[in-house]
Amino acid sequence: MLSYNIRSLRDDRAALARVIRACAPDLVLVQEAPRFFRWRTAADRLARASGLVYVTGGATTAGPMILATLRGRVERTEDVLLPRTPGLHQRGFATAVLRFGRARLGVLSCHLSLDARERYGQAGLLLDRLAALDVPYAVAGGDLNDRPDGRSFRRVAGVLRDGWAAQPWGGEFTSTPREPRQRIDAVFATDGVRFLGCGVPRGLPGVHEADLVRASDHLPVLAAVRVPAGGHALPDPGPPDRP
Repeated sequence: MLSYNIRSLRDDRAALARVIRACAPDLVLVQEAPRFFRWRTAADRLARASGLVYVTGGATTAGPMILATLRGRVERTEDVLLPRTPGLHQRGFATAVLRFGRARLGVLSCHLSLDARERYGQAGLLLDRLAALDVPYAVAGGDLNDRPDGRSFRRVAGVLRDGWAAQPWGGEFTSTPREPRQRIDAVFATDGVRFLGCGVPRGLPGVHEADLVRASDHLPVLAAVRVPAGGHALPDPGPPDRP
């Protein structure tokens, strides 16, 4: 799965599609998806260019969106708009429950507030919404607008497993692409989901540095996870060479 803030497709769309294709994800958790005029057309074009299909989100969630391969069978979706503080941007969650073979997975894409107080509240709502999906295993990914030592990031990581902390792979920092110095984008999972590796896919075959710089003002986070089938958690492996 890939988490990616695509800055409303204001950058090089061809480079963006090449990065996503090279990562070959089954799921893409998008932030800052197109939200205005003909946004559904733009979302569908990105999905087709990336070898994926649109699942949910976009303008209906104020930015978060979910794309997937045809391997994923969608059980249900729900677009959520969060309580809005006057004077600040509307925020939301894109959520879905999908099946990949015998594995059933809840999914949430988020983009938390720039305002520290609102962001902390949204971190709690993220945990509540993920639990409300009522599935044994779930993942969440997005732009937290907070670093790992921040209150909101720690609130999420205190309940969910942070992929980079669990099985670091590739690059750590996600902002900004030319000289990344902070990790504000992350992928999390509930207990029982095994991280095989998680990080910025620098050095992955087919992912070119020039494309990463041109595609967006954030770097993506690629996570390889193994989801149990039949409700049994899997033992944690040793560190991988790559996801």
